[in-house]
Amino acid sequence: MISANETFDGTWPFPPCFSTAAGFKQHYIDEGPRDGEVVVLLHGEPTWGYLYRNMIPGLTAKYRVIVPDHMGFGKSETPQDKEYTLRTHVENLEALIEELRLTDITFVGQDWGGPITGAFTARNPKKVQRLFLMNTVLGFGGGKASGGKTPWFQWIEKHANAGTLEGILGEMGSTVLSVMKIIGFQNSRDVSDTWIDAYSAPFPDRASCIGAISFPLDVHEGRFLPFVRETLEHGDLDALRAKPAMLISGDKDFGIAKDHAISDFKGLFPSSPIVDVEGVGHFCQEDIPDTLVALIDSFIQSNP
Repeated sequence: MISANETFDGTWPFPPCFSTAAGFKQHYIDEGPRDGEVVVLLHGEPTWGYLYRNMIPGLTAKYRVIVPDHMGFGKSETPQDKEYTLRTHVENLEALIEELRLTDITFVGQDWGGPITGAFTARNPKKVQRLFLMNTVLGFGGGKASGGKTPWFQWIEKHANAGTLEGILGEMGSTVLSVMKIIGFQNSRDVSDTWIDAYSAPFPDRASCIGAISFPLDVHEGRFLPFVRETLEHGDLDALRAKPAMLISGDKDFGIAKDHAISDFKGLFPSSPIVDVEGVGHFCQEDIPDTLVALIDSFIQSNP
């Protein structure tokens, strides 16, 4: 857990906010006009809100921007007595949004931000206005990857089967850049000592890596499936399908297969726009932040 007031040489200047609504100390930032439309930016593995640092200023000119750190990431607490599953992360988000009394939300989700967005929306459709997705799947569209597992999940399977996965991901404090490159990090020109410090800081020891270890195992071991089935059975999938949605898909994403992301998206939103971006990796927020801000703004304005 990073110190609350750490700014990483001014690259993360946003005042910290904290909630204990979900039973742990969860960090988030809350920037922009209070009467602006609400935009919630969700990160994935193995990042934190820092991933959006170059997008937040461009969005807060018009919108109220909320950026939570998931449990076990960023400036949020990493409790050792909780389960780190899709279900838990969705329930944590529900508690935070309920506490903040947010409505008419535009979700911006990448990586695990997609499944979290999808489940939250199916369970709480009246609170969600729009879905802007980047290099992710919601998990309810029936999409599949024609080429099988991506390089990231091949790597996860290899080390899980060898019994070495927890040991490797447990050293995220010194290997975070290498792990991100496996998933599809492209923008190496912007990597600096500060950048490394910011992404490594949440993981000072093995215990602090429990969230980063658990996210890929949730897929590899199929632990997320009962929650997905429960959401399919009890959630409002028709309301989810009715939301305005947009997908950004990078061709250098090694975590989520491009055809999987697109087929899953089309399964829910057959007529909604898909933007292909060349040379862009899994962490598109690092590659094309200004482009994404412009697309989010246009998407919101086009879907009042």
